[in-house]
Amino acid sequence: MPGMPQIMNVVTSLVVPVAVLLGFVMLNAAYLSYMERKVLAHMQARLGPMRTGWHGLLQPIADGLKFMMKEDIIPAKADKWVFRIAPLIMLAMAFGAIVVIPFGPPTNFYGLIPRMVPLSVSNLNIGVLFILAFASVGTYGVIMAGWASNNKYSLMGGFRSAAQMISYEIPMAFAIITVVLMAGSLNLSEIVNAQKDRWFIAALPVGPVAFFLYLFAGIAETNRVPFDLPEAESELVAGYFTEYSGIRFALFFMAEYISMMVVSLLASIMFLGGWLPVQILPHTLGHVAPIVWINQRLTAIPPTLWLFAKLYFFIFFYMWLRATLPRYRYDQLMTLSWKFLLPLSLGTLLVAAGMKQMGWL
Repeated sequence: MPGMPQIMNVVTSLVVPVAVLLGFVMLNAAYLSYMERKVLAHMQARLGPMRTGWHGLLQPIADGLKFMMKEDIIPAKADKWVFRIAPLIMLAMAFGAIVVIPFGPPTNFYGLIPRMVPLSVSNLNIGVLFILAFASVGTYGVIMAGWASNNKYSLMGGFRSAAQMISYEIPMAFAIITVVLMAGSLNLSEIVNAQKDRWFIAALPVGPVAFFLYLFAGIAETNRVPFDLPEAESELVAGYFTEYSGIRFALFFMAEYISMMVVSLLASIMFLGGWLPVQILPHTLGHVAPIVWINQRLTAIPPTLWLFAKLYFFIFFYMWLRATLPRYRYDQLMTLSWKFLLPLSLGTLLVAAGMKQMGWL
C-alpha cells in the first residue's frame, strides 16, 4: 500500500494541475461564448447580452444553468449509446490536447513556493505528435454524432466533417512539420526556446507561408467560418448536432471553443514565440534610448501574460472572420485544400528541409 507521502506527491504533481487546468479551460470556454456574442454584436452595431449582470457578464453562467435544467432528448430511433458518448469524446479529445501545452517557463510564482514548477500538466518530448493524434480522434465524435442521430441532416454534417478534417489535416501537419524542422524538436517548450533570436513567422521565406497554411487549416479543423460546412445552418439545420439538446448540446459548444484555444495556443507557440515578449527593433535600433526603455518595459511583463495576449488575439481573429466572411461552397472547400494548400504545404516543407540541410535555418 502506498504511504501518505506518495499519495500526496501524486495529488500535488498530477491531480492539482489537471484540476486547475480543467477549471481554467472550462471557464474560458464559457466566457469565450460571451466574448463572441459581444464582438459580433458590436461589429453589427448591436449591444449583445446586457441583462444578466453588468453588461451581461453573468450570461454564460445563466446559459450553463439553463442547459443543465433542460430535458435531454434522445430520438426514438437513435443509436442511444453512441449518441450519448459522441459529445464526451469530442470534449475529452479537445481537453486532452491542451494538457501538453506549456503556458510559460517553469516558475516559483515570484517566491511563493519553494521550488520551480512547470506550467503544463505534462511536458512531453513528442507534444506536437500527441496533439495531432488527439485532434484526429476528435473527428470520430463528430462522425458518431451524425451517424447515431438517425437524421439525414446530421449524417450529412458528419460526412462533411470527416471529409473536411481529413483534407485539412494534411496541409496543417506539413506546416507543423516545417516548424519542427526549424526548431529541431517536437517538444513545445523547446520550440519556444528556439525562437529567442527570431520568431519562426519571420524565418523567410518558409515562416510566413507555413503560418498562413497552419492558420487556414486550423480554422477548417475547428469547423469555423468560412469553413463551417459540417454545421451549416442554412443547409443542414445545425449539422451533426441537430438532434442534441440540453447538456449534450452544450458539450459540443465547449469542445469547439476548447479546440479554438488549442489551435490558437499552437499558433502562438510555433510562430509567434509563445511566452517570449515582443521586442521593438532589437537588432537594428535596439541601442537607441527610447527603444531600450520600451523593450525593458515589455520584457518586465510576465511571460504567461504574453502567451495569453497572443491566444486572445487569435480568438478575436476567429470571431472577426465570422462577422466578415461568407461560407464557402463545398466544392470550393475541397478545391482549396487539395489543389492549393496541399501542394503549397508540401513545397514549403521541401524548401525548409533544403534550407535546414544547407544551414540557412
